[in-house]
Parts: sequence; C-alpha cells; structure tokens
Amino acid sequence: MSVDTTYAPAILLQEFTGAAPGDLDAAYARLVGALWSPGTVQDQTLWDGGTLTERAPSAVPELIDALGGLDDARAGRLLILLGLIAEAGQTEAVRAGLDRYLALADGASPELGQALAYLLAHFPHDRDRVLGVTGRLGLDSGDRSRLDRCLTLMDERRSGLGRVWPAPEIWRLTDEERAFDQAWIGALSQEQAEVNWRNDSRTVWGYMGLKAYWAIRHGAVVDVPGPQAPPESDPTGDDPRLGLFARHLSALVCPACRGPLDISGAAVRCPACAVAYPASRGILDLTRAVRDDADEATADLLKSLAEMPSMGLYYEALLRPEFLRVAGGNWGGAVTLADEDAYIARSVRPVDGPVLDLGAGAGRWTAVIAAAVGADRLLALDLGLPMLNVLRRRVPDVPAVRASALDLPLADASMGAVVCWNALQAVPDDAATAIAEVGRVLRPGGTFTLMTFVWDEDPVCRHFQAAHYFPSRPAGMLLFEREELDRWLADAGMTVLDSGGPESFAFITARRES
Repeated sequence: MSVDTTYAPAILLQEFTGAAPGDLDAAYARLVGALWSPGTVQDQTLWDGGTLTERAPSAVPELIDALGGLDDARAGRLLILLGLIAEAGQTEAVRAGLDRYLALADGASPELGQALAYLLAHFPHDRDRVLGVTGRLGLDSGDRSRLDRCLTLMDERRSGLGRVWPAPEIWRLTDEERAFDQAWIGALSQEQAEVNWRNDSRTVWGYMGLKAYWAIRHGAVVDVPGPQAPPESDPTGDDPRLGLFARHLSALVCPACRGPLDISGAAVRCPACAVAYPASRGILDLTRAVRDDADEATADLLKSLAEMPSMGLYYEALLRPEFLRVAGGNWGGAVTLADEDAYIARSVRPVDGPVLDLGAGAGRWTAVIAAAVGADRLLALDLGLPMLNVLRRRVPDVPAVRASALDLPLADASMGAVVCWNALQAVPDDAATAIAEVGRVLRPGGTFTLMTFVWDEDPVCRHFQAAHYFPSRPAGMLLFEREELDRWLADAGMTVLDSGGPESFAFITARRES
C-alpha cells in the first residue's frame, strides 16, 4: 500500500480524527505510515516490532491526548498504533498513557476491548493494574489467557515456554509432555530462553493485534468450528493392508533410485536397491529404507503408530481454524468448511487417472476428494506420522504414503490430478520446488488444485501475520505473494485456470500443459 506521509504527524492525526467513515482507512494508513513501518520479509530479525520514523517518539503524547472523545472506530485504531509503537521500542513513552487507557475500559464495546487488550498486553510491570480492568473488556477465556501470558515475566523454571499459540489455556499437558518440555527447555541457555520467550510474546501480540484490528474495522469475530474428529478406534488393526498400494505401484517409485517398487511379504520393496520400506495399517513409510530386517522395521512403525499422540485430532479441532484466522484473515467466517469442500469437488472432479492428495494432513479433505473421484483412484501423502495416523481412521480405503513433498516418490506424468489443500505454506522456503514436483508428476491436461495464503495488503495486518513464531519457523511466519504463486506455476508448466479467494486466502486451480 502506498501512502503519502509528507505531512507532519499532527496534521495527519487531525485528518484522521475528522475523517468521514468512508475515508477512515485511508487516513489511518497515512498516519501509520508517517510513524511506523514493518520490516522486510528477507530480514530474519524482521518482526521485532517494525521500524519507527524519527517523528514517532514526539508524536506519542499527541496520540494519547487524542484518545479522549473519539468513537470506538478511531480510538481503537489509535490504540493499535500505540501498541505497534510500543513493540518497536517506545514502550515507556507509550506506557505514559496508562491512566488514559485504563479509563477507556469503562463502558468499552467488545471491539474496543480487543484493541485495549492488545495495547495493555505490552505492560507486564503494570500487571495488577491491567488485570484489574480485564473484566470490563468483554474478553473470552482465550483472550484472557493471552493477556495474562503477556503480562507474565519469565520465571526460573521458564514455565509455559513454547506453549502459547493460539492461546495458553488450550495446552493441557500430560506428564510425558511436561517431561518432554522440561528436557528441551532446560537445555536452553539463558539467552536462548529469553529469545524464545520474546518470540512467544510476539506471537501472542500478533494474534491479539490481528483480532483487534479486524474487530475494530468490521465488528464481532465469528466462531468457525473445525472438522469433526474421526472415530477413535482403528478398524484396520495391525494389518499392513498392502493391497491398497497394489493399484498405485505403476506410479510409485523408490525415493533412492527412482526405480519401480513391488510388494513382497509384509513390505514394499525396491528390487534395484535391494531395500524394503515398512508398511502398517495402510501407511507406507518411504522415508526409511531397510536392507535386512523389514519385519523389524514394520514392527517399529507399528509401535510408533500405537504410541502416537492425538496431534492430528488436536490440529483439526483447535489449531486449523485459528490458523485460517491469522493466515487467511478468516475472523468473519468468510470461508467455511462447506466452501472448501465445494471448491475441491468442483475443481478436481473432471480428471482422468490417479489423484494425489499432497500434504493430506489428518484426512478431512482426503475424504472430500475421495467422494469426488473415488477412493480407489486416490493416494494420500504427508510427512507427518501423527496426521497420517488420523487420516487412516477417517478414510480406511485410501492408502497413505509418508514422504516429502519436495521429492515426490512418483513417476513422471503419473498423476491425473494433485490437490494441495492448506499445506503449501508448510514449506514456504521451498514452495517453488514443491510446485515444480507437482508439475513433474502431472499428466498433460492434469489439474493442480490448491489453497494457501498470501500476505495481506495492509501493512498492519501483514506485520501481525508475520509476527507468528512457530517451532518450524523461528524466523516468523512466511506467506506468499500472488505473483509468486503464478510465476512458480508457470515455471512448472502449468496454466492458471482459476485464482481468487476472500481476505488472504488463495484458491487456485491450474492445468498442466503438454
């Protein structure tokens, strides 16, 4: 977004407070741009609060004074700007307005309460005063747990480190999980622990900031439920179900030598390499080649599946809907499960040949694809064993392969269609490679259907999106530009047939040309 910031902040502030409703966003963008800007995606220290202009420190008292007498739409935006300035290094200057902020809690609307909570989350040294007004902000239990975490200083035990998103309250750890946490947390140096604590705080600020910014512009946040969990029992038992892979042997290849595979005994084998790949419960693990004891490798896989935690279920029920909010801007429920189902069914149905569900996860959309094209044509692939464990319960007639999206164990031009739903952002640094692999395995005329996320055009939203630090992304969340996706698809020999999506969603269907 390009904005004119040549005027003094005082003039831009006056313009903002007096703007007509239809001009409010543009006036706010000019004010924000005069004082603050996010970093760049290439800078791995980027999301430390952005960059302040030299005029920002002197403008803080004016922003605080302007809060009096404003409606929620304007006051809420100023509170968010003050929070951004605090994150960027002017916490004490912004903290000087604490009395004014606390006074706004009386009679605050739920939307203004969200903006207040985001700003107040930056003042841990005023914890008691802030928590004293929390009950007046209209926060739900998740909001309250986020605010409480941001107002907490790291203790000697480093309690709660790494367990903050989407809300600290959802983390109900078993004894084994606590022991796991204590082991990795205890191995951190003090400096490493402080960096991780700070990153956790930025993640929570990012969530709270996105929610508040959406609410103050659009109204109440809508609760969008996640998919229903499949049955807990596993009807396939210990049966390797190798027959499921027989119909795909002409497409599957050995990851090591790219030679053909065959089924022998209780394993899938590569005759050229003289290795076997373990299989159990309809899951074929192509990440582990064994030369001698295939039975032992299969037993190890079966043991791993039996010991798997319910992370796949946890992801679907709690984490996925929240990720669609922070990455896709789905705070208002613009995209529902029915919308996703309909797009997949409409886009993938008119194809010939086998169909690959790439990054299949826990199988919710594998079931949708199977209903559209038939389970006998479908192959699911993911690198996460906990996810595949859940997938096999949901779609027991679809074979699942554990392998990397960056080196697909499939022959050239072997697939009639590929679906990659809500998964490409899992390999953001290697997305072009993953798309090139899709192009390689698609037959001419085959289709590629995907849903992923792009950066929001609003720099404030973009900052909050990128502030999310996940274990797999210590540098912060990385999304895409639409132009990047189009270029990678073209480089892979595909023509885009359909591209769109609300908010920051990207729904795309492309066709592999000859």
